[in-house]
Amino acid sequence: MSKRTAHPTFRRAMSTVAAVAAVTAVTGFNLGALSPVANAATPAAHHYASPTLHFSTHNNAADPTFNQLLGINDRGVMAGYFGSGQPGHPNKGYTLSGDHDQDNYRNENFPGSAQTQVTAINDRNQTVGFWVDSVGNSYGFADVRGHFTDVVDPHGQGAAAGGATTEQLLGVNEQNQAVGFWTDANGNNHGFRYDLRSRTFHEIHVPGQASVMATSINDRGDVAISASDGNTQMAYLLHHGRAYAVTAPGGGNIQAFGINDRDQVVGQYTDSAGVAHGYEWNRRHIRTIDDPNGIGSTVVNGLNNHGDLVGFYVDAAGNTDGFLAATK
Repeated sequence: MSKRTAHPTFRRAMSTVAAVAAVTAVTGFNLGALSPVANAATPAAHHYASPTLHFSTHNNAADPTFNQLLGINDRGVMAGYFGSGQPGHPNKGYTLSGDHDQDNYRNENFPGSAQTQVTAINDRNQTVGFWVDSVGNSYGFADVRGHFTDVVDPHGQGAAAGGATTEQLLGVNEQNQAVGFWTDANGNNHGFRYDLRSRTFHEIHVPGQASVMATSINDRGDVAISASDGNTQMAYLLHHGRAYAVTAPGGGNIQAFGINDRDQVVGQYTDSAGVAHGYEWNRRHIRTIDDPNGIGSTVVNGLNNHGDLVGFYVDAAGNTDGFLAATK
């Protein structure tokens, strides 16, 4: 179940080039028009009866200094990338299956791209992500049985500052639906849902939010959202046309990056000391997730229906490491 969105410090150190997606129609899908934002019950972390998590670190040997695991399916296949995006260290996408050892990494990069991130994978091993061209434009893509397709919302084509294009696909479900966003000239993000079969886009809005990223979608069509009103980062679960606010412990900035079919949401929040923590949330409880090897920051970016989590943390040496937190 995906993904999820990147924020500049951790994911998204990239961009991509002019590719024209095969698009047949663009329609409006305004969740905000259906119902106002609802505040979920205040979660109580200490009441969260949840399975024990077993943490393991997984880094592609091609660049052990920077890895991010972004998605995991119910078969345990993970999606991610290595490389910080800095000169000499481009983002390079991969999937990781089997026993999760070095022999089970499979490179996955959009043809002709300068950089690629694989952000989500479903149980049919269909993947989505985004690629970056030589001048820094970014575009979404879908990989179905080894066939790559550009996914570019026409509204976002050339819409970013200076006529650039910034688009990303971040999540995919079993119903041939993917989600992502594009960025306008003011730096605001605009979420969308994309149908892989009909190649149509549907806009996603949250009332009162200037910037919206659709980061993950489950098989029921519920969507995880990261949003901003210009001052505060917020997270939402969009369920049956209703937006439920995901609240961080202490009420600080929070982002949502992944969702499963139980409407469990994962992501990252920042505490009052400015430290970044991962979390796992449902409408009654929240649990803080910190990798035991992490120093100061952990991000949970994806989960599956078994409750297995993937993400990344910063270690004592300053490296970014991918992790799996498995329930067994």
